[in-house]
Amino acid sequence: MQSFLRNLIAQWRRLNLPFEDATVIIGFSGGADSTALLIASDELRKIKKLKIRIVAAHFEHGLRGEAGRRDMDFVKSIASQRGIELAVGQWRRRNEGNLEQAARRARYRFLAETATRLNADLILTAHTMNDQAETFLLNLIRGSGAAGLGGISPLTILEPRVGDVGDPMLPFASTTVLLARPLLLWATRQMTEDFCRISETGFCRDAMNEDINFRRVWIRKVLIPMLAEVNPKIVGTLCRTAETLRGRESAATEAASERLEAADSESLLLANLRPLERSELRDLIRLWLNRRRGNLRQIGFAHISAIESLIRGKGSGRSVEIPGGEVVKSGGRIRWHAKKVEK
Repeated sequence: MQSFLRNLIAQWRRLNLPFEDATVIIGFSGGADSTALLIASDELRKIKKLKIRIVAAHFEHGLRGEAGRRDMDFVKSIASQRGIELAVGQWRRRNEGNLEQAARRARYRFLAETATRLNADLILTAHTMNDQAETFLLNLIRGSGAAGLGGISPLTILEPRVGDVGDPMLPFASTTVLLARPLLLWATRQMTEDFCRISETGFCRDAMNEDINFRRVWIRKVLIPMLAEVNPKIVGTLCRTAETLRGRESAATEAASERLEAADSESLLLANLRPLERSELRDLIRLWLNRRRGNLRQIGFAHISAIESLIRGKGSGRSVEIPGGEVVKSGGRIRWHAKKVEK
């Protein structure tokens, strides 16, 4: 068995993903990472290592014109050649602020919607170690706390929740869906490209991934190569650091959750917050905000620090504005108020 297949099936087992009697949705952009994941999963199915139904899911954002249509043709060709079911979605773009975040939310909505419609057990995306390293550095530059520096998780639960501007992110989902990233902890982008070549399968290249005006691309094309001059194994180093911090964050979140369970999570009593140590208070603020706001996107160290100062300061009737709303102190409590969306 080819080494890429061996590594994938080993990670499949470590993540406790279903080996049979399951419908699995695989996000398929046509890039090297998603092409490698789809083909490898299909190969494992053909040699009976996996006995699952595979559905490739391609989402066309409509941002790249003819290039996007070529990618669509490639995706349809691969699915047809290999006899893989294909679900296709197209973005009806709305004015949702940050384009990159809006596109990401739309893609995950499509994946979760497809999983719900097909009664799927699992969604797979093809994030690699390179994606993890880039995310770590991106969040470090933004000033994220341990949660952000923990990076991407290999397993995530998609469930109905409130988006960062108050809109339902997954309004169609009646049950939770497991999202797994089986390449994240071991595969590099070079490995996925090599596997595509060995499999004699082409892959699409997105010109937007060459534009260093995008911060993530600048990190990929400029910053990581500079760091690699000092540490040639920088990608692996950053991934291990993220994994360590994610473990620490998991323990901190569990402790903060226990405190929240004993409190009114709609609002938090200042008298219960002020005795906490700084790290404990900041962990609790992050968890509370995540629950009330729906996520921690765009929330950095400065926002958490400002809320901490609000809590420890004297007086009431004050507030801290953060992306998507504000935290208000009144009546001996703090409360989250989402920003109203103008229609």
